[in-house]
Amino acid sequence: MPRRIAAACFVMLPLVAHTPVAAQDVPGIEICTVEKTMERRTSCLQSNVDFLQKTITKLNLDHQQKIDAATRQIDTLKVTLAGLQKTIGDLQAAQAKQADELKKKQDVPRPKDAAK
Repeated sequence: MPRRIAAACFVMLPLVAHTPVAAQDVPGIEICTVEKTMERRTSCLQSNVDFLQKTITKLNLDHQQKIDAATRQIDTLKVTLAGLQKTIGDLQAAQAKQADELKKKQDVPRPKDAAK
């Protein structure tokens, strides 16, 4: 069994070894002090500056979107709060009116029944 696996690997090796692979430049911070020539070091530093500027711009946009969403939510909550305050005021007024009516009914002397 191990010989079959080894044989399969040897058969597949030339196919994998000759497959062209495109190099990818992964953006990020690079250590520029390892560069020997001034042109390469300057290019490296400029690449780092570009990366940092793009990152800062992206973060600013993300944070501005979050701030805008929070502001919209705050505005919605303010409107809701104003509506609830009005409802509470209406309920308190109705409760006071009902208490006054109840007090008036208790204050009015009951007519004595003349049929006794």
